[in-house]
Amino acid sequence: MLLKTRAILVVVVGTVMGLSLSFSGGLMANRQPTGDEERALEQARLFAEVMQRVKREYVETVDDSELLDAAIRGMVGDLDAHSEFLDADEYRDIRISTTGSYSGIGIEVNERDGVITVITPMAGSPAARSGIRSGDHIIAVDGKAVDPDNLHETMTNMRGRAGTKISITVDRGGEAIVYEMRREVIRVASVHYELINPSYGYVRVNQFSETTARELSRAIDTMQDENDGMLEGLVMDLRNNPGGVLDAAVDVSDLFLDSGVIVSADGRTADSRFRRSAHRGDVLDGADMIVLVNQGSASASEIVAGALQDHGRATVIGTPTFGKGLVQTVMPLSKGRAIKLTTSRYYTPSGDSIHETGITPDVFVEDTPGFPDLSLTGVVNRELDSQLVEAVDRLQRQRVMHSKAP
Repeated sequence: MLLKTRAILVVVVGTVMGLSLSFSGGLMANRQPTGDEERALEQARLFAEVMQRVKREYVETVDDSELLDAAIRGMVGDLDAHSEFLDADEYRDIRISTTGSYSGIGIEVNERDGVITVITPMAGSPAARSGIRSGDHIIAVDGKAVDPDNLHETMTNMRGRAGTKISITVDRGGEAIVYEMRREVIRVASVHYELINPSYGYVRVNQFSETTARELSRAIDTMQDENDGMLEGLVMDLRNNPGGVLDAAVDVSDLFLDSGVIVSADGRTADSRFRRSAHRGDVLDGADMIVLVNQGSASASEIVAGALQDHGRATVIGTPTFGKGLVQTVMPLSKGRAIKLTTSRYYTPSGDSIHETGITPDVFVEDTPGFPDLSLTGVVNRELDSQLVEAVDRLQRQRVMHSKAP
């Protein structure tokens, strides 16, 4: 998920039927409608006709507001897998998820190739503890088959009051597996850190929220203080990080870059076209960096990995990332509702779009089954994690090379 937030003024000018009357009456009284206006009028008439038929002849009585909500959801949701209409509860959830906590199972999903795919379970969440993995295909929630064309419904069904039971059925390599769990209040923990030997620091960024850059900066300061004021290398683990707030990804990248473009974006409006650049100052003073990624690294994670890779600031190790190169803007509407709308495509500093292709690592190392261990936020086991082993070995080799340099 990659989000921008923008406030807009919404003025309700009438219902669809009112719009139809305006076109056919006052607006069109003194001139012939253009082709676009004629098509809009015809679609408005069709909508009114369908709604009238449903209200009159559907087997059960349907509330007008339910019909209109469904129409709006369909209009926005049919644009792409990431755009959606948010009712008041959903809008509140999305605001909380980027700032604090929410109630659910702690999982990030997306629609891909006609199936609902797990991007990643969040560290320490019910989904992670139960055994759900990045790449699993969700086929049922509480025994009810999911609709691959209705990602919103699946996400809504996985949310709910903390303490309530839920079952998730996934397809993993052709095998259907059912996981039982209880929903919890999911607290969005951005950063876990520790020294993995006297010289090197390790930070795992689980999600990009509004506080991530500050948390990461404090984590590095703490590790430097514990190591006589410096680190000789840092491993930043972005594996199974589904993304988050765009500005957080920019701020995290800026911690390690002195200059240059971090990310640029292009869209139809002025607000959707932008370029973000680094400011002078590297919190590591140029110390070597490794960034770990896998197929669960998406969106904001790919912005950070792409920026550090393109500027030669870090070596990227792991497997190709998810490939979400779009920016969604959350636009508030009346009565606490909103739409989350894809407004931009973003590009790495080299000018590449990574949408549906992902970031290609500098060093390809397959995932070790069970790593990173998302069920715990504790001690890093670098002896069994092949990608982390490669990262530390590479830092050690680079240290030797630096020591031999004239």
